[in-house]
Amino acid sequence: MIMIKREIGEKGQVVIPKDIRDSFGLKEGSKVVFEVKDKEIVIKPEQNPEEFLKDFFNILKLKKRLTSKEIKKIILEQYDEEIPRR
Repeated sequence: MIMIKREIGEKGQVVIPKDIRDSFGLKEGSKVVFEVKDKEIVIKPEQNPEEFLKDFFNILKLKKRLTSKEIKKIILEQYDEEIPRR
């Protein structure tokens, strides 16, 4: 694990270090996703829509029939999009 400290600017902005941007292929205009899990914030590149659909349909290939509630739960767990309410 690599830890790099950055100061939050006046407008709440943080600069992603160049080495990290380069290694993830992030350029001006790239989109990132913020995941909130317990007391952690994870920033990662936005997933390509085609990859998202491929992953989604792989879930549906399961032999067991799933309810829409179960599918939603799997998706939320897989992509950690559920933000805890405080």
